Amino acid sequence: MSGYYYTSLLGTTISVLAIVGLYMLLTGTGEAFNFGKFLEEASPFAWATVGMGLCIGLSVAGAAWGIYITGSALLGGAVKTPRIQSRNLISIIFCEVVAIYGVIMTIVYSAKLVEVSEDRLYTPSNYFTGHAIFWGGLTVGICNLFCGVCVGITGSSAALADAQDPQLFVKVLVVEIFGSVLGLFGLIVGLLTVR
Repeated sequence: MSGYYYTSLLGTTISVLAIVGLYMLLTGTGEAFNFGKFLEEASPFAWATVGMGLCIGLSVAGAAWGIYITGSALLGGAVKTPRIQSRNLISIIFCEVVAIYGVIMTIVYSAKLVEVSEDRLYTPSNYFTGHAIFWGGLTVGICNLFCGVCVGITGSSAALADAQDPQLFVKVLVVEIFGSVLGLFGLIVGLLTVR
């Protein structure tokens, strides 16, 4: 049923955009939609703050999602095998590290912002800094979102595997460490964008 919903939503969106686009084209108001003008008139400071918000917001969402996935499996497996509670808290810590990556990058990005007067705001250097922080923050946030989900799923598997056979914990933990490196890669790319 949900496939029909998304298909109809996509079809409706494309139809509305086509109708509005044709109206603007045929009435001679096509210049009203000027994306280049929007990019030039939007404050570089606004781009930077949106990027920092996406960085920390998506990182915390990824961490929360991973904790939700891992925690539910951990608590479910601990009902039958209580010994797995303490060993598998490392999976929760890995998820929290994802949120910490987002906080660290937001602090790094905020250090790049300085207060400038209105007449010096729209310089090429400020445009570059604003857009670099926006795209860097988006990159870090998306990497950390996927990293949190990846660590959550592998942490869930580690908890359930540990409940069945204690020797499997270390083997699955290695896979979880490789999944958590995705967030570290995002952090490195984010640092390189504002270097």
